[in-house]
Amino acid sequence: MSEDWPRGWYRDEESRQPGRYADAERTRTAWGEGGSRAGDASRTGRAWPAQPPARTGGGGGGGTGYLRPAPRGWRRWVRPKRILIAVTALVLVLVIVGVGLYYDFNSKLSRAAVLVPTAATSAGTNWLITGSDGRGGLTGAQENAMALGRNITGSRSDTIMLLHMPANGSRPTLVSIPRDSYVNIPGHGYNKINAAYAYGGPKLLIQTVQNATGLRIDHYMGIGFTGLVSVVNNVGGVNMCLPSAMKDPKAGLNLKKGCQTLNGSQALALVRTRAFADGDLQREEDQRALLKSLLSKMTSTGNVINPFTSIPAASGAASALTVDSGTQLIDLWSVANALRNPVNTMVPFGGYANNAAGSVVLWNTTKAQQMFSDLGNDRTLPKSLVEGSAIQGTA
Repeated sequence: MSEDWPRGWYRDEESRQPGRYADAERTRTAWGEGGSRAGDASRTGRAWPAQPPARTGGGGGGGTGYLRPAPRGWRRWVRPKRILIAVTALVLVLVIVGVGLYYDFNSKLSRAAVLVPTAATSAGTNWLITGSDGRGGLTGAQENAMALGRNITGSRSDTIMLLHMPANGSRPTLVSIPRDSYVNIPGHGYNKINAAYAYGGPKLLIQTVQNATGLRIDHYMGIGFTGLVSVVNNVGGVNMCLPSAMKDPKAGLNLKKGCQTLNGSQALALVRTRAFADGDLQREEDQRALLKSLLSKMTSTGNVINPFTSIPAASGAASALTVDSGTQLIDLWSVANALRNPVNTMVPFGGYANNAAGSVVLWNTTKAQQMFSDLGNDRTLPKSLVEGSAIQGTA
């Protein structure tokens, strides 16, 4: 049976045949030069196959003939391929975490069907932003500490702002609407505009604003007293620069002159105080300044890249806000960026009046119509329609 195998398959005589197993002879000779393996080959007649050249250690010049040991520890990770894998894995993890947080925060928004169909048209996008005096979640002790008063039910819109974001990408405009503005409230006749919120909540207020301005309201965002305090505290306070000291026992306000960081309770007191010669009008300016400072800080690079401040602030803000049913978290991010540096102004003032509704604010009808027409057509407001604020906020 062994005769079936080719002769010399294990012997070295085949290596002597021309053209066959030539490498075997060279290999045996090479191994003979190296030592004991040659003796084994001579005794057994076996020729070792040709071996690959040995890797030598070190660079340049002769080596030892031994294989270089594989890098260990941190040196393994300095190789480009491993670095690329590590970076890719890290980016993937961050993306997954980011998407998860987005959907978590997005789900915390309180949504309501508050938008009202209208024949009014407008270029760009219009947001109605309100701050109500709702006290949900505050204890009696907290209400006393913030000088909010006790046994007050319902909610009124202490802050009403119209944010216009032009379609052409130009600078946004933030317009304060005094809460005592004397306007026609559908189904209730003429009254202070904040009564619309008390009568029918955000929906009736939106309808009232649309009728009074001729602008379509595309989105709504509202926040109460509790939410404002929480958001300011979560972001680490809001920085404000005051031209003079401000004191108002009725609002629990006691602030020094100059730049300072306000906590949630102090920020609330600032936007509530009416201890000015022009009362509600100055308060509107202060509210715009504080809102700008707060959102500038929330969207600043330092805050965004710091998860210990950005995550609590974003989560707290989402939980504190009420928005229309079509608003998503990404829309609020656009609003926050728009409010970092808007054109700040208010509805043109036309005087005061006293009537059955009390002391009310009258609009300058001619200038107001020009303002809303310019906004509705994405035209830049003339300087005569722009008013700033003596109080400045910083990020």
